[in-house]
Amino acid sequence: MDKENLSINVKGQLITFGTPKVMGIVNVTPDSFYSGSRSLCKEELRRRVASLVAEGADMLDLGGYSSRPGADDVSEEEEYSRLATGLEAVREIAPGAVVSVDTFRSAVARRCVEEWDVDIINDISGGTLDPDMWDTVAGLGVAYVLMHMRGTPATMRDMTEYSDVTADVITDLSKKAYDLRGLGVNDIIIDPGFGFAKTVDQNFQMLDELGEFCRMGMPVLAGLSRKTMIWKTLGTTPEGSLDGTVALDAIALDRGADIVRVHDVAPAVATARLVAAMRKERRLRN
Repeated sequence: MDKENLSINVKGQLITFGTPKVMGIVNVTPDSFYSGSRSLCKEELRRRVASLVAEGADMLDLGGYSSRPGADDVSEEEEYSRLATGLEAVREIAPGAVVSVDTFRSAVARRCVEEWDVDIINDISGGTLDPDMWDTVAGLGVAYVLMHMRGTPATMRDMTEYSDVTADVITDLSKKAYDLRGLGVNDIIIDPGFGFAKTVDQNFQMLDELGEFCRMGMPVLAGLSRKTMIWKTLGTTPEGSLDGTVALDAIALDRGADIVRVHDVAPAVATARLVAAMRKERRLRN
């Protein structure tokens, strides 16, 4: 697909994808799988946000509920309280930033949009964990990250049976995107859900075949940063997975990803710039 003509409307602001975008992760949690991304107090959050913006993040994605297997459950009120602390820091440090909130709860999504003017709702469940999410997003008029996951973070490791993981995930996302459009949600970002109800081998298959997701005609987000497929393959830890993340982000971008969601923004920005230069040269040759 011609990336020059691919765009989404984010509350009146047109975001185009001729150049790939970098989404920086801000975890307002004590137990996210990568310890280096955890920030709870306001001063830590201010420093984190300032750093990501200075490094060139195009978007900031805030989460207040860890989706790693085995993480503690968090009440709706606690999740919102964490997010509000993070959003306050963002609005102080980077008031014009494009902000995404990582939540599967419609009530939390609504409060974040109405009280903090959030631009994008990033729903790991693709609408399966809260039946009111899609109607809420449609009513709020915000962009939506539609991710593929089976089950819940606690059960997804046992739900990895597919006929063909890429084809099955595309079928699921296509049906959901069709239904979302029927509700009036037109600004949809597709996320294959690396690490969510997929084995390491299945993750690598989806990465290799990421171009098939691009054929859906919507921006594709790749969330690979420091995930299990990297550190298990390399025999390291999330803390030791930066080099592997950069390598897989480069592959994802070359396969057509439009957004990479990362803990480490500076190397991702450099990777995106280099891939954009290669894409430009490729277009000129063709």
